[in-house]
Amino acid sequence: MIGIGISGFIAALALALLFTPLVKKFAFLVGAVDVPNARKVHTRIMPRLGGLAIYASFTVVILLLLALIPDNYMLQSNRNLIGALLTGGTIIVLMGALDDRFDLNAKLKFLIQIGAACVVVFGFDIKLNIVNIPFGSAMQPIGEWIGIPLTIFWIVGVTNAINLIDGLDGLAAGVSAIAIASIMGMGAIMGNGTVVLLAVLLLGSILGFLVFNFHPAKIFMGDSGALFLGFSLAMLSMLGFKQITVLSFVTPLLIIGVPLSDTFFAIVRRWVNKKPLMKADKGHLHHCLQQLGFSHRKTVLVIYGIAAFFGGCAVLQSALSKTGYGNWVTFVVICVLIFLLQIGAEVIGIVDKSRKPVLHFLARLRMKAQAETRSK
Repeated sequence: MIGIGISGFIAALALALLFTPLVKKFAFLVGAVDVPNARKVHTRIMPRLGGLAIYASFTVVILLLLALIPDNYMLQSNRNLIGALLTGGTIIVLMGALDDRFDLNAKLKFLIQIGAACVVVFGFDIKLNIVNIPFGSAMQPIGEWIGIPLTIFWIVGVTNAINLIDGLDGLAAGVSAIAIASIMGMGAIMGNGTVVLLAVLLLGSILGFLVFNFHPAKIFMGDSGALFLGFSLAMLSMLGFKQITVLSFVTPLLIIGVPLSDTFFAIVRRWVNKKPLMKADKGHLHHCLQQLGFSHRKTVLVIYGIAAFFGGCAVLQSALSKTGYGNWVTFVVICVLIFLLQIGAEVIGIVDKSRKPVLHFLARLRMKAQAETRSK
C-alpha cells in the first residue's frame, strides 16, 4: 500500500509538471485567458484552464493503477466510490473549462453543479445515512429525505467555497493541498486506505501544478481547477468517515475552515452592507490582509498558516474522538475557533471596518480593570 502511494504521488506530480505547460499553451490558443480589471490583483493577461492539468494528472494515475494492479483488493472493491469521484469531477471540470473560456451564466453553473451532485447520489448511491453528533448517541441514522438533500448541499457548497478564495497566486491550490493533507491524515487515523491513496494522488497533482501557480504565477487554475478541487474536497471529506457512513458536523468543516469562513463572512458582509449576495467584491480575507500592508506572497503564506491550523485541529479532533474525551475536545475546539474567528474578522475588518463589538467589549473590560487598579 505504501509503495503504491509513493509511486502514485510521484507519477501524479510528474504528470502535473508535464501537463501544466501544455495546458498553458492550449489556454492561449483557445482564448481562455483572464484579463485584468479593477477588482483583480494581476496586471497582465493570464492563461486559465490550469485545473485541466490537475484533473488530467489525477485521473490518469488512478486509471493506470486500476489497469496495472487488477488484483489490488482495495482499489477494485472501491470502484463505485472512485467512479463517483471521477464521473462527478469530469462534469465539474468540463463546466469549469467552458466557464474559463466563455464565462457561463451563474445560474447555469449552479444547476450543473447540482446535476453533478445528483449523479453522485442517484447514479452511484453515495449519500449520508448516519450522522455522528457530538454529545449525542454514537450513531444517529437519518432517512433519505434528509440524507439526500444534505449530501447534495454539502457537495455543492464545498465545491463553490474553494472558488471564492481563488484570488491570489497559489492561494486556492495551496489551501486545497493543506486540506487534502488533513484528510489524508484523518484517513490514516481511521484506517481508510482508499481515502489516503486518493488524497495522496490529488496532493501530488496539486503540488505539481503549484510549481507554476505560486507567485508570480505563470498560469491560473481557473474555475476548472477551483471547482474541481472543491468537488474533490467535498467527496473525500465524506469518504473519509468510514465510507460515507459517518459525518461529524465538526471535522469536515474544520478541514475547509478557511474557504468556509471566508464564504460565511462574505455573506454577512454583503447582507450588512445591503449588497447582492452573489455580487463579487474586494472584501475577502486575502483582500483585507493586503489592505493591512501584507505583500502578495506574505498574504498567501499567512492564509496557508491559518489553513494548516484548521487542518491540524481537524486531525486532532479526529484522533481524540476515539477517546472518552472526544466530545469535550470537539466542544472546546468549536468555542475557541468561533472566538478566534470573530476576533480575527474584527481585526482585519472582513465584515465591516467600524463594527467591532467583541474588540470594543474587551477594550471596555480592560479600561475598567485599569481604572479599578488605579483606584486601589
